[in-house]
Amino acid sequence: MARAEPVAERAWFHQWVARGFAAEMQYLTDRRAQIRSDPRNLLASARSIICVGKLYNSPAPHSTAFTDRERAWISRYAWGDDYHDVVRHGLERLDECLRQNAGYESKICVDTAPLLERSYARLAGLGWIGKNTCLINQQSGSWFFLGELLVSLSIDPDEPPPDLCGTCTRCIDACPTAAIVPGSLGYTVDSGRCISYFTIELRGAVPEPERALSGSHVFGCDICQDVCPWNRRAAVTDEPPFRPRHFAPPLERLAAITEDEFRTMFRGTPVTRARYAGFLRNVAVAMGNSGEVRFRTPLEKLAAGPDALVAEHAAWALDQLR
Repeated sequence: MARAEPVAERAWFHQWVARGFAAEMQYLTDRRAQIRSDPRNLLASARSIICVGKLYNSPAPHSTAFTDRERAWISRYAWGDDYHDVVRHGLERLDECLRQNAGYESKICVDTAPLLERSYARLAGLGWIGKNTCLINQQSGSWFFLGELLVSLSIDPDEPPPDLCGTCTRCIDACPTAAIVPGSLGYTVDSGRCISYFTIELRGAVPEPERALSGSHVFGCDICQDVCPWNRRAAVTDEPPFRPRHFAPPLERLAAITEDEFRTMFRGTPVTRARYAGFLRNVAVAMGNSGEVRFRTPLEKLAAGPDALVAEHAAWALDQLR
């Protein structure tokens, strides 16, 4: 439980935006940036925020232990069903249960709402915000999704836990693109350097210096979580929604899929956010980083294709293989 009122981090967020760390993600910099300053902009009658965490850590290898250069790495959170739907469904059930005992106004928030959810989750006692900017729970690590139920009820708030990262810098040292940088409240992420940003949010060309550092990642990146000591013994879930549909699919297969096949293969998962052209762009970069000469043929087809963005990245990948 946390109070539905502005938090100190709102000033930090606006500084983060001002430093250009949001890169081209306009949903973080447009009018919604001001809405994030106060949860009551989402629900005027809000007095409390019920914060929840949904574990998604499946019993499959981490990216740092995966060495098959012929396969694509998809971020762990995107292996199964879209978490927005899963978490929202759980919050709807919670809301319905609470309404049996009390009348109130409410609003469900799952990631897409303009809310500083990690800050409220910290205040609610779910964990501390680590140097990699993930919320870390002492028992469960950082492999969980966040959701919030804003309510007009007044509920006693919980207490935030202490920061237990200490002097550890493993996430900072392991980041291939040095995306974890000093900020006004400790460390933060410069999105313009982040592999997750390049492979999910960026709609244009991936900067050339960063392409060779992206490895086999075609959607997202888990490295800073994979190396975190608090995830070494993190709890594991076998819930059906989070079971891998396509664990580390072959790059050659991905390079050949049509747009319709892409939509069918990843329907109902977060992967569709990258869009078809962006996904093929990422596949081409991963092929170039593989060192596998046999990828020349599929890359030549992509380089000769109609999409200029994909073709340019495929041509770059061919140069890497030469």
